[in-house]
Amino acid sequence: MRGPNPNPRCPLGKLQPQVTDLEAVKREGWREQRILVVHLIDERLDFVERELIRQIGERLYGRRESRRG
Repeated sequence: MRGPNPNPRCPLGKLQPQVTDLEAVKREGWREQRILVVHLIDERLDFVERELIRQIGERLYGRRESRRG
């Protein structure tokens, strides 16, 4: 499957939203500003790494609120 055409033929094509490469944004944030953004279910992490990140997140920002009404 191909991505969006970078040079659309129709003038309305300019209104198409730009696709942001989130991994590139995260990488740049880490390399330039030492900001780490990690999704807890990132498959590149093992169980121990996920648990460590979960604990750090809960310590800094609290536990996830239950969504039950």
